[in-house]
Amino acid sequence: MLGQPFLREIDKGLAKSRTGIVLVTPALLKRIDGGGVSDKELSALLARDMLIPVVHGTTYEELRDVSPLLGSRNGLDTTVDSLEVVAAKIVELVTVEDEVVTV
Repeated sequence: MLGQPFLREIDKGLAKSRTGIVLVTPALLKRIDGGGVSDKELSALLARDMLIPVVHGTTYEELRDVSPLLGSRNGLDTTVDSLEVVAAKIVELVTVEDEVVTV
């Protein structure tokens, strides 16, 4: 929402979400390693049962070097699947999750 503190909006979104997607890029790895992502933000993401890391332009090995917990999650890799396939897999997972929740 316009005019609202950014971190407060992130907190609200995390509280309401059932699935989280983290796009892991070289820039994100630098932010995590350099303290640019706060422990609170990372902890909130890792507390989710359905957190999906999507590795793009880097590797799971490099992710595990800076965040072993995030790197231990099953996720997707854009060197294995195209972005279109990655998006389709995420849609399928979220759709299945919504069906389970609403039944």
